[in-house]
Amino acid sequence: QVQLVESGGGWVQAGGSLRISCAASGPPLSSYAMGWFRQAPGKEREFVASISTTGIRTYYADSVKGRFTISRDNAKNTVYLQMNRVLPEDTAVYYCAAPSAGATAQAIRQSVRMEYWGKGTLVTVSS
Repeated sequence: QVQLVESGGGWVQAGGSLRISCAASGPPLSSYAMGWFRQAPGKEREFVASISTTGIRTYYADSVKGRFTISRDNAKNTVYLQMNRVLPEDTAVYYCAAPSAGATAQAIRQSVRMEYWGKGTLVTVSS
């Protein structure tokens, strides 16, 4: 059973930067591709980024490509989302999630079912 805890959310001005983290406990995180998702007020949860088990392959939603970077440190069992040049429309609760072991980062991008979810961290971008 993978347990995920997000941290690092907060308030940031438009154009600024923020890094959020996802710490995992349980089985080694290196067994799982990982994804970040977000849910804005009144909207459905959407895919943001995913990363392969080794970190070599990454995928991004078009809305964040070139601004956000997903990375991971398997030795620390942690996944990160570096958010640069943030926009007010990036305001959302951000969740990290893991699919079943063996699912790929590309599969996450293609909406494979996610087995484990964190409780989320709120990011608020002011204009």
